[in-house]
Amino acid sequence: MARSGESGGADHPANDAAGGGWRVSVVKYRRRAGPPEYDEGRAAGQSLARRNGLRLRGGPGEVRCVDTEGRALWTAACSGVPNAAHIGAGRVLVTTDSFDYTPWGHLGPALLLDLADGTLIAELRGASGAVLRGGRFFLGLEGYDVFDTWEHDRDGVLVDSWRSYGHYVTGSGIRVVETDRCRPTRSRVVRLLPGGTVERGPSLTDPLCPEPLVLADGTILILDAGVLRAVDRRLGDAVLAELLPVDPDRSWCYRGRLHRTGDRLTVTVAEEPEERPGKQVVHTWTLALRPGSAVV
Repeated sequence: MARSGESGGADHPANDAAGGGWRVSVVKYRRRAGPPEYDEGRAAGQSLARRNGLRLRGGPGEVRCVDTEGRALWTAACSGVPNAAHIGAGRVLVTTDSFDYTPWGHLGPALLLDLADGTLIAELRGASGAVLRGGRFFLGLEGYDVFDTWEHDRDGVLVDSWRSYGHYVTGSGIRVVETDRCRPTRSRVVRLLPGGTVERGPSLTDPLCPEPLVLADGTILILDAGVLRAVDRRLGDAVLAELLPVDPDRSWCYRGRLHRTGDRLTVTVAEEPEERPGKQVVHTWTLALRPGSAVV
């Protein structure tokens, strides 16, 4: 196991693990005090999504579509702050944060807009979304006995639903890295099938895994309570590296992030030690990522 305090050299036998069709080896490990470098506020006018020369930007109370020169093509008003946008087949799905705290936290409305001119097609509810072929899209929400994903058509009409929620991975079908925020967790990696059917894959340890990475062959890389895991298209999984021992009952003390640049994978885990509340220790691993002998 690549424990904190080890050098993390690539020649350390415990730093090289094979799983599925991929292997990783630790190139560098670093530990420091303070907040993680990615822990910064959302910038005003941030870029939400881009496609075919168009870019969606969001700011308090508005969504703007601009061209490659930055010229505004349209502006749509909203009652909150946009946090993500998904573009597909002439439609834009925008999820938002509300200005005020509500029983649902800072959940704002989800807006379905016409990509051509920003006209509001439908106002819906959901914390996160994904776009599928043909302008269909998913919206999901968790909390207050809600743990659901809804499929809507390009006009906002509900066409299917599932009892599952988390990070959506689209491609040949749709998989979900579930995040139920319960202890003990019942989260899994699942596949959503027509008619509300959920095909259940491997169980997870962390009830709130960070956003996964998706490789070109469809393999999902997941940071699950200090363990880097790979899940293939068939929902087969393998452990690639045990980076940090995390007690499942204390997973709330850890926040992680995955970032890939070429054949290098950066794994960041921010830990808040129980004996030092409010203080953070940041663990960072740089991993070499390469295909193994098998194909996932």
